Amino acid sequence: MPLSPLEHDRRYGELDQVMRSFLGQPADDTPDKPSQALTAYLRHTWHTRPWALAVAERQLRDYADNPPGRLRLRLGEFYAIPDIGLPQDEIQQWLYCLADHVKHSIETGEVPPPTSPVTHWEWHARFPELGQFLGGWFSQDMPDEFDDHDAAVDDYRGSTDPQLVARLVGELHELLAMRLDEADYALATAELGLEVDPPAPYSPSGWLARVAEQFATPPGAYGPSA
Repeated sequence: MPLSPLEHDRRYGELDQVMRSFLGQPADDTPDKPSQALTAYLRHTWHTRPWALAVAERQLRDYADNPPGRLRLRLGEFYAIPDIGLPQDEIQQWLYCLADHVKHSIETGEVPPPTSPVTHWEWHARFPELGQFLGGWFSQDMPDEFDDHDAAVDDYRGSTDPQLVARLVGELHELLAMRLDEADYALATAELGLEVDPPAPYSPSGWLARVAEQFATPPGAYGPSA
């Protein structure tokens, strides 16, 4: 039978976070240099959950030491490594390489320098509620579901717990405080799920700033978007 959620998290929870950080990214780690994906994982985890790094190192090494055998494969009681583009016979050494990089980072205190997110996983790990907001309310179906962008904003606010709305406002301000180029804001919003253009005449950052202002006012207190 498949692993229960509790058993999965106990044995593979942080390993799964590391593996997710590689989705869409090359697994090109070498003993001398971690990949862009692992660097993004290290950067974000050092900043938010530094204690989890030791868990990741142990789970990576344990999985490499004890890959699932035929019985566990037949019963389904194992964690399936996602397809990360490596031949099956290279995965074990790759896992050891990841564990060594994580261990080195912990023991030396070497932390990747702060920067804007560079992978899809890192964007969503750093801005989880903004990803929910943009991906859930501003997908390509948004014009069929709402009259305009303001209506979608109102629907999010009316259907979302105020604590999560407050978290979204904080993430909006954090993203705006990064002062990216406009092209980078367009990339950021696309990575986070935005599939429609901002309303005219706003740029991506201008619309994000407007949304932050909308959440600071009572519903319906702002004017039309154009």
